[in-house]
Amino acid sequence: MDKTGIIVISLCGALLVWWFVEQKKVADQQAQYAAAHPVAIAATGTNAPSALTPVNTAPMPVTVFDTNAPEQTLVLTNGRARYTFTSRGGGLKLIELLDYRQTVSARWKDSVTNAAAAVSALNARTTVPALAILGGESLIGDGNFTLTQTAGGVRMEKSFPNGLRLVKNFQLSSNFLVNASVRIENTSSQPLNLPAQEFVVGTATPMDVDDNGQVEGAMWFNGETAVDQPLSWFAGGGMGCTRGAPRSEFRAGSNNVIWAAAHNQFFAMVAMTPTNLPAQQIVARTVTLPRFQNVGTMTNVAAPQGIQTALEYPAMTLSANSGFDRQIVFFAGPKEYRVLAQIGETLNNHADQVMNFGSGFGSFWGVGTFFAKLLLSAMNAVHDLTTLGYGWTIVLITVLIKLMFWPLTAASTRSMKRMQALAPELAELKEKYKDDVQKLTSKQWELYKKNKVNPMSGCLPMVIQMPVFIGFFTMIRSAIELRGAHFLWVADLSKPDTLFMIHSVTFIPIICTPEGLPFNLLPLLMGGSMLWQSHLTPPSPGMDPAQQKMMRWMPAMFILFLYNYSSGLALYWTVNNLLTVMQTKLTKSNVPFTPVVTTGPATNPALTPASKKKK
Repeated sequence: MDKTGIIVISLCGALLVWWFVEQKKVADQQAQYAAAHPVAIAATGTNAPSALTPVNTAPMPVTVFDTNAPEQTLVLTNGRARYTFTSRGGGLKLIELLDYRQTVSARWKDSVTNAAAAVSALNARTTVPALAILGGESLIGDGNFTLTQTAGGVRMEKSFPNGLRLVKNFQLSSNFLVNASVRIENTSSQPLNLPAQEFVVGTATPMDVDDNGQVEGAMWFNGETAVDQPLSWFAGGGMGCTRGAPRSEFRAGSNNVIWAAAHNQFFAMVAMTPTNLPAQQIVARTVTLPRFQNVGTMTNVAAPQGIQTALEYPAMTLSANSGFDRQIVFFAGPKEYRVLAQIGETLNNHADQVMNFGSGFGSFWGVGTFFAKLLLSAMNAVHDLTTLGYGWTIVLITVLIKLMFWPLTAASTRSMKRMQALAPELAELKEKYKDDVQKLTSKQWELYKKNKVNPMSGCLPMVIQMPVFIGFFTMIRSAIELRGAHFLWVADLSKPDTLFMIHSVTFIPIICTPEGLPFNLLPLLMGGSMLWQSHLTPPSPGMDPAQQKMMRWMPAMFILFLYNYSSGLALYWTVNNLLTVMQTKLTKSNVPFTPVVTTGPATNPALTPASKKKK
């Protein structure tokens, strides 16, 4: 690696450090904005604008449901989820997922105490139910419906003085689905002007006090691709180095919204329309949520934020004694790829894109999406076949991947060994043609060709295995299977393996938390194994000592960047490094040295061909 390469790596490292610091500033800005701009729990709608891009608007006028009328609720369950329907807003007040705990501790010492934690709840701590209809006083009124339980579902009705009548039917289904049918009728003898109607998908919320909400987002599918709008966008975050003013509302779509979702890291609520009857737009707004219990009202702790998402249909005139129906298939559950893929195949709407494999790092040429799906499917298949825990499953898959790449890595190691043997010859050529760069390059490649050495072979295994790493990085971000999965001392493979906190250390802004410096063991083991591997890898011929020292810092950079990331990724990389170390040792000890042919007078006895030795 030349000096230019060293400069590029240094700049990239500095840029990444700056990016981490900037993200923390954005989070602080978001918290300050949320505290100063609480958004109403329900809002009066307006007609959809003609612009199809996100717009900045002031918070909409407050329209609170009438809380003087008694609230009627009906609770239904299908074994995997418990649904609480409410008359206040006419929708789903709460969805409780019975197989998933609300809080999963990342600390080994706390894992036992959280065994009896409450189940995960979606649309929690909000007062606008999922599948409520907003859009002005003429569509809300006092907001209270009449509830009637039906066979396997709920019927809701509401009549307005002007003759408008809303009838909703909800039917529970499998795979965390609820089939919703909404009938809007004009029972009067006069035409009625309906404002734009917002069918609320739900509100994405953090799951517990340790969830910073940065993975919350509003997502929508236009028939070809899914687009995610994260919570950081509302705080003014942009692409790359850009920063904008905080936003309170997001709108997108042009009569092509097949589905819209409100999601956090591992769970999602998705309202899916018939593919031939899409909604006009998606509308998303931030909301300020009540604080978690046992947190108090400290001014230095920002109130948690949520994203309320809705499907919007255009304003219209409903003729006398007429009506129409809207059908919505509603999903509220975990981001489980197998379930979402089955739903997407059945409804032909690519619902599995809610996994969000194609955003951020994973969007690189689609590599992350392809390998994330492949690795997640493989991980689940191995887990089901062997009944091993997901930690051991990651270890086994890493071993299988290493075996697949074994011949390539072994060939690379042998080639690097030959390259190392060519170092004296290369040094001689550099000295001989130091004033003629073109001639030097030509002679170097001639030397490589005659000795059947490819100088790029050392990088080839890393380049080929990089998509696998990207796939792991992308997959682990949303794999619900790893949430709460144990492995040795690791309490949750989806979070850092924090063993304890060093409270007196707070001067490292990238990896420190308000509590101090978390002691995460797996990233340290990962860095140590990377350092061990780098010592066994021979440096490229001609690399000066300063450059070699620079490369020694690479493990430290990776520790810094991945210190607070998922321990599942650190586990994969640590096992992969240890297997590479073992393979390097085996290859070096089992492959005998083969003499090479030189391009000129032999200056290195080790490079002299066997035939010349006999002479």
